[in-house]
Amino acid sequence: MTADSLLLERAGLPDDLRWLAEKYPREVWQGHANIHGIATMWLQRHDMFRELGGMLTNGTDDYREGRLTAPEFARWFAPRLNHFLGHLDGHHNVEDIHYFPVFAKAETRLKRGFEILDADHHTIHEGLERNAEAANAFIRTLSESEDKQRFAADAYADENSRLIAMLTRHLADEEDLIIPLILDRGDRALGID
Repeated sequence: MTADSLLLERAGLPDDLRWLAEKYPREVWQGHANIHGIATMWLQRHDMFRELGGMLTNGTDDYREGRLTAPEFARWFAPRLNHFLGHLDGHHNVEDIHYFPVFAKAETRLKRGFEILDADHHTIHEGLERNAEAANAFIRTLSESEDKQRFAADAYADENSRLIAMLTRHLADEEDLIIPLILDRGDRALGID
């Protein structure tokens, strides 16, 4: 893959994949007749991932700054992290197995874009695994010394920041590729209704 397609190195989709995004810029999405159905569901799922990622970041910051005790943080953190990681991984699996092949077949000029998004999913999956490992190590230290807790909290915060940065870039690029395609063709014509 080229540098403009690598998740941690790109600033957006390569220009040759943006022609539908230019035809249907974000400002027109909500007013378009084809926004309902899969496009709305897609955007809502992505908003949920953004919100959960922000909650995990803020919750970790609250713990690191002493606004939550270790037991309070553990009770709050574990279910949200599990929800975030599990749903994100499941969402990506459905996209890779079902939606991306349908979209790539419907518009072959965007095939490379779906290959980029699929590669993103593998990179993000590795980030999810690192995030889970760092989170588990952090949670294990919550009954240990404050120094160990702080070190583990910092390590988790670093992994979380990296994951959120990857996810932020990926979600925006995925939306810029998929939502304009749905707006252009509609759910029924794409076979996703």
